[in-house]
Amino acid sequence: MKITAALLETSGAAHPYAASMPLRLTALDLAPPRAGELLVRIDAAGLCHSDLSVINGDRLRPLPMALGHEAVATVVTLGDPDDQRFAPGDRVVLSFMPACGECLRCVSGEGYLCDRGAVANGAGEMLRGGSRLHRCDGAQESVRHHLGVSAFADHAVVDARSAVRIDADIPLEVAALFGCAVLTGVGAVLNTASLKAGESLAVYGLGGVGLAALLGGLAGGAIPVVAIDPSADKRALALELGAAAAFAPDGAEDAIVAHLGGRPDLVVESVGSARVLELAYGLVRRGGRVVTVGLPNPREMFSIPAVSLVGDGKTVMGSYLGSAIPARDIPRYIALWRAGRLPVERLLSNVGQLKDINTMFDALASGAAIRQIVFPQIERKSA
Repeated sequence: MKITAALLETSGAAHPYAASMPLRLTALDLAPPRAGELLVRIDAAGLCHSDLSVINGDRLRPLPMALGHEAVATVVTLGDPDDQRFAPGDRVVLSFMPACGECLRCVSGEGYLCDRGAVANGAGEMLRGGSRLHRCDGAQESVRHHLGVSAFADHAVVDARSAVRIDADIPLEVAALFGCAVLTGVGAVLNTASLKAGESLAVYGLGGVGLAALLGGLAGGAIPVVAIDPSADKRALALELGAAAAFAPDGAEDAIVAHLGGRPDLVVESVGSARVLELAYGLVRRGGRVVTVGLPNPREMFSIPAVSLVGDGKTVMGSYLGSAIPARDIPRYIALWRAGRLPVERLLSNVGQLKDINTMFDALASGAAIRQIVFPQIERKSA
């Protein structure tokens, strides 16, 4: 079938993106789903720093690539009609880490580190091999998938193992957030760090993932929770959401120690900066834990005194996809949202259409926006 997708052909475009237009709405051929895959209609997709890092060249990916990895969708067709897991019309949240269920990491309960899924995502291919996207210009050049999703499009083919069925009454712009921001941020605190009620938490960076980590800490009983970000507006939002205090980066360490009467038990770094990760390591108490969810440029190096790992007993933990098992955690986090304990709708800064996507990435790159949602079906209906 013919679809419209936001296609990235070269990375490192100049700012503003509204002028350089790194993402171009392009007609593509979408092949039918194979057995174990789904054809889905993308209902809403979120803009994330992981998308931005491909656009600006921080994360090198094979191009051309149809971007987008955080989305909610509706099942249109099953690759295997006898598949009992889904039915046409099901509402699903899409996860950007397809898990094969067979590799050592998967059978060890670490599907978020699936070996086959990581290889497929790095190659821009589907978990079952190859691409379902091709140009319509007669050359039939393959177009790469972004993390097995490619959600900045009106339709997509995804592996069924990337989809989690949800109730249809959740607003689309909220449901989409559970595919990345919520899974990653909340999971970093509850899964990776195994937060204990009553522990203190500091969060560096108040984008979508950082604020989700803050909300996860509050839901999990962290007391107190403090936040660090250069944006006064984001600090104000953190306070509204329940943070005990919020600080600008300059002088933050001394201010936090004074506020807490000591150093925090747990620090989450969501900025994607080696320098900020070093600050997080310096801030946490002896014996404390630092969890990093940001994706720095691969050229950045993280440097600490090696002796401090033993001498201070600190732990540094990487968290990919919030150490989540999507089929387990998305329903749990939605239940917390329904109970009013995870108000993720407060992360939303703006909604728009695919035609607005370059301007919206300008807002994300500048720090003016937290989470923004595009509705691809608006374009399709007006085409």
